[in-house]
Amino acid sequence: MKRQASIVVLALLFTIAVPVIGYVSLGILPTLLFLTGYLAGFILWLSVPAKASFASIKVIYWITFGLFLLHRVEERIAGFFSVLSEITGVPVPKAASFPIIILLVLSVVAWLIGPFGVSRRYAFGYYLVWTFFASMGFTELAHFIIPLFVKWSDWYFPGMISVFLLAPAAWYGMWRFSKVSRKDT
Repeated sequence: MKRQASIVVLALLFTIAVPVIGYVSLGILPTLLFLTGYLAGFILWLSVPAKASFASIKVIYWITFGLFLLHRVEERIAGFFSVLSEITGVPVPKAASFPIIILLVLSVVAWLIGPFGVSRRYAFGYYLVWTFFASMGFTELAHFIIPLFVKWSDWYFPGMISVFLLAPAAWYGMWRFSKVSRKDT
């Protein structure tokens, strides 16, 4: 699938917008984490031919999305954002604040729309699916990395248990999405 320059620019702006809004909402550490997933998704989208059908990833996509929701519940119950606030010194924003709502639209809502775009063979849909898999497969590993760089004495860092399932599901999704089968071409 040939990508129009305007779609590439739109995807690049999207890749930049999410971390910028993350910075406004949550500070520099989450910004770097958001950038990891979105930049990796952008690079994968540019470098991997967009030929896979949504049917070829439908099951793993929705399993990964379900694991993402489970992960968000674990983060909420375990107090991830309070811990992040302690680490960064940035107060936990109100859930209904404008930047958080925009962040949710640019991530979760976009990731719900991505499959529709892929099923219609829209280049931007492929980009959104790549950002989802990259964010779940790379960014969420921060739950294991952050404790290594801060004074964290507990074995558990909020959100890490669900990442044991979430990240491998995303990796498998990336593999499936990059694989071009005979029926997809």
